[in-house]
Amino acid sequence: MSLTIGFDIGGTNIVCGLLDENGQFLAKVKQGTERERGSDYIIGKLAAMIDEVLAEAGEDRSRVAAVGVGTPGFVDPIRGVSVFAGNLQWRNVPLARLLEERIGIPVFIDNDVRMYVYGESIRGAGRGFDCVFGITLGTGLAAALVDRGELYYGGAFMAGELGHIRIEGEDAQCGCGMRGCLETVASATGIARLAKEAIREGRKSVLQQWCADPDMQSLTAHQVSQAYDAGDDVAVEVMNYVGKQLAKGLSYAVSLLSPDVIVIGGGAALAGERLFKPMRQELSKHVYHGYWERLQIRQGQLIDDGGVIGSAAFARKRLAER
Repeated sequence: MSLTIGFDIGGTNIVCGLLDENGQFLAKVKQGTERERGSDYIIGKLAAMIDEVLAEAGEDRSRVAAVGVGTPGFVDPIRGVSVFAGNLQWRNVPLARLLEERIGIPVFIDNDVRMYVYGESIRGAGRGFDCVFGITLGTGLAAALVDRGELYYGGAFMAGELGHIRIEGEDAQCGCGMRGCLETVASATGIARLAKEAIREGRKSVLQQWCADPDMQSLTAHQVSQAYDAGDDVAVEVMNYVGKQLAKGLSYAVSLLSPDVIVIGGGAALAGERLFKPMRQELSKHVYHGYWERLQIRQGQLIDDGGVIGSAAFARKRLAER
């Protein structure tokens, strides 16, 4: 029985899992990314984490058939290159080759959100559906499509940047260099920003009492969710607004791709129905009823495990194709 290893690299943490041929976890470890130390250091950390996860499971490298890595930003999965990852400060890093040289095991890489959605399509909220469209709401917003078991890439492997659709009436600076992008609203960062702006404009909110610092820089989307549950007007208005703007962005994807299910993951998705209820109500107004009547919208089930499961399964698939 051959084993696979999957990685999910984030700006803050790296998760590594050892999985059997049925996609079941045998062991899992998590460490800080330490992105400021550069790509060579992080690649060395990946190699060390492989040894750690194998030791935890009582296995050795000879049993590992392939390693999959989900990494942020633009990725060329054919050449195995991280083309550009802003939050890691990587540009044209031949990640697959460099890691493979260190560990002596075939390595396959892809974008982290594609790997998360791929994992959800296999073992999570998208399981059993032919066409799975998934988004992650975290620091930003990204998306991926799995159609009948195959990932969709688009030209230059750049498909999926739903977060950079421009939103009418919004002008916040986005990390991509444009202004008013959907992810400046529909993300954990966007939820916190909108709440802070409302309070700075003079609105009263329980969040003013909950936030540790007077300028509210530490305010989080999770706190906004808590304030929503307390009936806070600012929090309720922010969640309703974010849900409606997200629906407008999703309406383009639904009409263009006709997914069977939309899976929503990432930290901000933990808001659940606080966000999903206004999103569903608005989305139903913006798509043809033939799409809406057959569409399901589900919260992601795999949380931190989705990217690991997806990247391990991706590596096994790519190895078989090779």
